[in-house]
Amino acid sequence: MTPINTDKPGPPLRPLIPIILISFIGLGANFHARTQELPARTPRPGLLKLLALEASPESIDYVQRKTQFQLHTLLTEQRHPKTWNLSERLAKDAADGLKMLLSVDEDIIARLETLAADKTSLETLVAALEKAVLEKRRIYIYGCGATGRLAKQMESSFWRPFWRAAQADLRVWPKLEPGLSPSIEDDLIGEMTGADRALISSLEGFEDLPLVGRLQFADRGIRRGDVVICVTEGGETSSVIGTILAALEAEKENGVYDPAETRKRLFFVYNNPDDRLLPFTRSRRVIAEPGITRINLTTGPQAITGSTRMQATTVETYVIGCALEEALARIVRRTLSPKEMERLGFLDGLTIEQRLRGFGSLLEEVKSYIPEIAALTVLEADTYKAGRFSTYLAGRALITVFIDSTERSPTFRLFPLDPTVEPERKCWIQVWTPAADLAEAWRSFLGRPFRGFNPGFYLKPFEGEIEDPYLRRAALESLKKAGDDQQFLYDFSFSKENIKKRAPQKDDLGVMIISGSEAKNLKKAGSPFGKFADLCLKNGARLGLISTGEAPDLDKTGGLSAAPAPRVTLDISAAGDPLGLRQQVALKILLNAHSTAVMTRLGRVVGNTMTNVSPSNLKLIGRATFLVQSHVNDVLARPGWVRRNVRREPITYGEANVVLFDAISFLKDKKDTAGQTAEVALSIIRIIESLRQNRGLSNAEALEIVAKVGLSRYLETLD
Repeated sequence: MTPINTDKPGPPLRPLIPIILISFIGLGANFHARTQELPARTPRPGLLKLLALEASPESIDYVQRKTQFQLHTLLTEQRHPKTWNLSERLAKDAADGLKMLLSVDEDIIARLETLAADKTSLETLVAALEKAVLEKRRIYIYGCGATGRLAKQMESSFWRPFWRAAQADLRVWPKLEPGLSPSIEDDLIGEMTGADRALISSLEGFEDLPLVGRLQFADRGIRRGDVVICVTEGGETSSVIGTILAALEAEKENGVYDPAETRKRLFFVYNNPDDRLLPFTRSRRVIAEPGITRINLTTGPQAITGSTRMQATTVETYVIGCALEEALARIVRRTLSPKEMERLGFLDGLTIEQRLRGFGSLLEEVKSYIPEIAALTVLEADTYKAGRFSTYLAGRALITVFIDSTERSPTFRLFPLDPTVEPERKCWIQVWTPAADLAEAWRSFLGRPFRGFNPGFYLKPFEGEIEDPYLRRAALESLKKAGDDQQFLYDFSFSKENIKKRAPQKDDLGVMIISGSEAKNLKKAGSPFGKFADLCLKNGARLGLISTGEAPDLDKTGGLSAAPAPRVTLDISAAGDPLGLRQQVALKILLNAHSTAVMTRLGRVVGNTMTNVSPSNLKLIGRATFLVQSHVNDVLARPGWVRRNVRREPITYGEANVVLFDAISFLKDKKDTAGQTAEVALSIIRIIESLRQNRGLSNAEALEIVAKVGLSRYLETLD
């Protein structure tokens, strides 16, 4: 990049559009409670001149034209006061840190209690689901990122297994079948931005485009009269909003639009207060629309700032799952007796309020195993610290485990899951499932064939309808990675081929996730979990075990009984859990807390801020910029810094963004040498160290500090 020349006139940066000033929640450690400037009208030349930087075209475009993606005012982007000093607590005591993390899930209990007291919108959703099944219409659940994986789980973990179990029961199926669609198993479609390939990792550019949601809506053949449920953690995701607006347009196709009828079929589920979302045009369009039923599930800030894979997605998963379960109960109750309903997992007379209030017992069960979870957390963190890897084996719980493992990558700036062509393991974690080969693993995962993007359907709209040149370029590049061929790049089967290539080795970690009826099969000859345990012990790998449902009897089960492994055995009954919702949500809560604690112990969280976030879309670029600005200004305001250095004005949002984009550019082509380095950490250290030394550090010099010390320890040295 060309350095700024302050002596000669040149094309100045255009004035930056100011947006609302905010301050972080709370007082105390790490961040001072003071108003942050977002963004500055013009980046002051001091810092950029010191660094010999001028704003790149991408940075100018972002700060000036992408203000609708600078989401620092949203409640989900604030710091939770309960976890303010999480990184410090977890470093000292894993159990104490886990207790702190899980305390934030108590916010969900409070929100569900409110929803149970006023369930008008939820009853509308239950009635819509019931009517759709009885009228043989389709149900389309759409999300992006974590909520997209939620949508996939609704289809592949809950809906399809339920109907397969019903069809296999010859006592109940003959009574149910006449009133159902012949294609009942296919009548609920769970879709995410980027389709099935996005389960592995996000596809850059897609999330930021309403067009993508609209095209997927058309591609899946959803029509007027179908039930559409769009789920977004923050309430502002462009592709999700594009989907709900496409559904609204479909309802208006015949020229007769009755909002009172339409809102019985269209639903928007989100997790931020309306007043925080109204400044954003795309969100305001949905909130102000009378033809859409809004289900606001705001719980508050997340345990890790902005990490909506945690409480936001947990409450959305649980509420939509409860609604689906209640609708199915009402449907089968029409033809089955209470005893027959029990065969499918239903408890007679259970109300929607009771279903919602049952969340508290799930959380308490997880909390009761904090010491055991902590042992596994320390073991896994130490495994990665020693340069080793982990392998998770899951069957019934595959999707829940897979989701948590893949979401570690963008949250903590880790390598995504390794493709089959990767000669050696790079990703710290891999997930296996009992399957003979790649094709069987995908079928076990999805319950249907892999569903990707057909380039012929998407290419022309991408080329002709995306006006923003940066988004168009990103979307066209991602389209190459979204087709059906992508399934052949990822093999998560517990197969001979994978054992040969990627088996757990000495000092690696193997974690078995056993769910429901799988516990009964552990002693059977050829049990995949028994084989996995034996493989790990044979190769010198350590073991961990998590079970949900019936506690496994590990006596005389070979390696399972011999291994001195951390064991977490959640007692979640299958009775009254026909979809397996409670077992999977309890496991989600546990794994989210565990994986967050692991990464925090490895220095990938500072305080409770997501300092290793991957700036892979417009929202995350905004979050990353704000984190750079906030952490730098926190240091500049410390009394010790002021005593030792010349007092300096806080850096601006614009300055932070220029440095961030320079870091993105620097690291883009250094994946082999820079590895999993976070752009946020690199930018913070580069700015602070340049100001401390009163000279401009290069990215390469800052990278050396990141590699040797890490951001968390570096910031500690400044006290």
